[in-house]
Amino acid sequence: MENNSPKKICFVITSRVHFARCRRLLEMLLPNRKLKLQLVIGGSALMDKHGNVLAELEEAGFKTNKQLFINIGGGDNFAMSQITGKIILKLSKAIQKLNPTFVVVRGDRYEMLAAATAAAYMNKTIVHIEGGDVSGNIDESVRHAITKLAHIHFVTNEKSKQRVLAMGENAEYVFNVGSLDIEYLNYLPEITDYSFINQSGQGAEVDVGKPFLMVLQHPVTSDENNYGHLQEILKAVDKGNLPTLWFAPNIDAGNSEISRAIKDYLKEAKPQNIRFIDHLPAEQFLNLLKKTACFIGNSSAGIKECSYLGTPFVLVGNRQNNRYQGKNVIQVDYRQNDILEALEAQLAHGKYDKDDYFYQESTSGKIIDVLENIEPYTQKSFYDKQ
Repeated sequence: MENNSPKKICFVITSRVHFARCRRLLEMLLPNRKLKLQLVIGGSALMDKHGNVLAELEEAGFKTNKQLFINIGGGDNFAMSQITGKIILKLSKAIQKLNPTFVVVRGDRYEMLAAATAAAYMNKTIVHIEGGDVSGNIDESVRHAITKLAHIHFVTNEKSKQRVLAMGENAEYVFNVGSLDIEYLNYLPEITDYSFINQSGQGAEVDVGKPFLMVLQHPVTSDENNYGHLQEILKAVDKGNLPTLWFAPNIDAGNSEISRAIKDYLKEAKPQNIRFIDHLPAEQFLNLLKKTACFIGNSSAGIKECSYLGTPFVLVGNRQNNRYQGKNVIQVDYRQNDILEALEAQLAHGKYDKDDYFYQESTSGKIIDVLENIEPYTQKSFYDKQ
């Protein structure tokens, strides 16, 4: 007898950024009669300091099926290892209760590795979004580990697809659908009122009607000098003497060093051109990314969103090593003079042409079409090319 029950799609969301980048897909899943959306929310996505998403979810009409409250303090490698274990424990119980058809994870976060591990041992079909990308720290190892646990792969570009296939995955389950991040940009509501900027964070007031910079430097988990490296960026941006919006980093190991470097610099140098902001909703951040004269740091937003928007990006350090870089990227080491020189070059250049490397039309629609029609499976095998 044919089973007409909808397939249950369990999304694991652990940050505000993760929710924003998947939002269009989630909105399209919500009314779908063949696929029943389940949301498990945890980690920084439940913390006010890092952008609690519960109010946004409720306002958008989403139901949260499970909340995973996990202490993510510490900001070092030991804490990351412990948190990963805690997530596996809690998520295993959630998966057992929700009994999904598919468990969907995205990217290369340690929380996603925990989710994939729990789902694998619970014999669930794992769907991985953004496999096959490369970068310059532990995230790449985590991303590839998730690929080997996952059963169905939605990659953002052809090179990433070829890497996933080279890892012994069956081409029948690897789909190049483009980037959800870039798709989201095409449906982004335009903002005209930017008064929220100087109502957030602390530091100098910034007029975004004039040229301004944006900075987002995440910790590098294998770096033993996140503190010193951030000081170099701070000095370069300070010398650049343009109004600057500086955003708080993610919660990876090294977060505490970066936070301390910012506090120390605020106290000692008292910069007159920098405003420090913990977080903003994605639509606000991305609208600012459209307007900024230059983006600085090591966020993947500089690689993907900025390339599509044509926003100049100064990539500092090795966190995004080996990733595709568009013409909008100048990569430098952690030396203030090099950073300042690259910044001046980007300001002189101005906007770049739009780069479509990560873009495909109807990324969310392609993912939904596959999930509606594909049969779940749990036993994986290494697929040797013939």
